[in-house]
Amino acid sequence: MSVKILAKNDESLKSVLHDTALFKNLSEEEIQSCLACSKAESIYYEKGEMVFSEEDHPACLPMLISGSVTLGMDYSDGKRNIIAMFENKGDIFGQELILIGESKYGMYAQAQTKSLILMIPKDFLVGTCERNCGFHSTLISNMLLMMAQKSLTLNERLEIMSCSTLRQKIAKMILFSIGDKSSMSVSMSRQEIADFINAARPSLSRELMRMQNDGLITVEGRKITIKDRNALEEILN
Repeated sequence: MSVKILAKNDESLKSVLHDTALFKNLSEEEIQSCLACSKAESIYYEKGEMVFSEEDHPACLPMLISGSVTLGMDYSDGKRNIIAMFENKGDIFGQELILIGESKYGMYAQAQTKSLILMIPKDFLVGTCERNCGFHSTLISNMLLMMAQKSLTLNERLEIMSCSTLRQKIAKMILFSIGDKSSMSVSMSRQEIADFINAARPSLSRELMRMQNDGLITVEGRKITIKDRNALEEILN
């Protein structure tokens, strides 16, 4: 069961928001003013609980403070498509639907672990207040920059989906996700990864094992380690 707290009274937020992209270049006093002026709420969601459903009206901007959330869509044939996974402090989602004024989300957001979400009312984000506060304009500018960065992420997803083989999809997803590191912990389950790259779960598991046997990666539970980056990159050529 979700628990709501008026954000300006939530002491746990003070040390968190200052380091997020949405509140970049704002002082703690200005952040506190944003929370008070917007009447934002911080809400705790249990694992598996819906942050919003497909039919809900986009009235607030959700921002992840802790935990992890997946965005997805369910189809009439029972197939589930995972659109995106959010697990970084400060991630926002659904912002484009707020700005274009959609009447419903058309997708769902589900907490994958116990999660804390900051809900900022839409009315605070679509224009400045009557006091024309400088911190308000900075917040909106930060949100637009985050949307541009999200566009780049969506382009990465399109690149993954455009791959012709399952091995190429897995290789590109790993390389995008892992960056310059040699290993990563995957928060999504095998089924969620399969949904994300539009593959059958058994096929995904078999291909991961083949890639491990070929010396490309090692898979230990939810940890994936690159063993031969050059060979993994060669798959995409």
